[in-house]
Amino acid sequence: MFRRREPVPFAFVAEADRFRSNVTPPPPERSSVSQIAGRCLLGLTIVAALVGSVVIGMPALSQNQPAQGPQSQASQGR
Repeated sequence: MFRRREPVPFAFVAEADRFRSNVTPPPPERSSVSQIAGRCLLGLTIVAALVGSVVIGMPALSQNQPAQGPQSQASQGR
């Protein structure tokens, strides 16, 4: 970062903190019905994807039944 060569007076910094503009920003535009509907559909799609991934992933997370695959002769002790 660059340093200033001359110091800035403290009064200037304090005055800059209190500065208020007399210009008001324009009010934000209202969303149209199609924009609101699109945001709702996007939100519902994201929620449905999260719920679907949990539902599909539940069998892999359950520990009720151990996975029984074909056993080789080495695992049977022969």
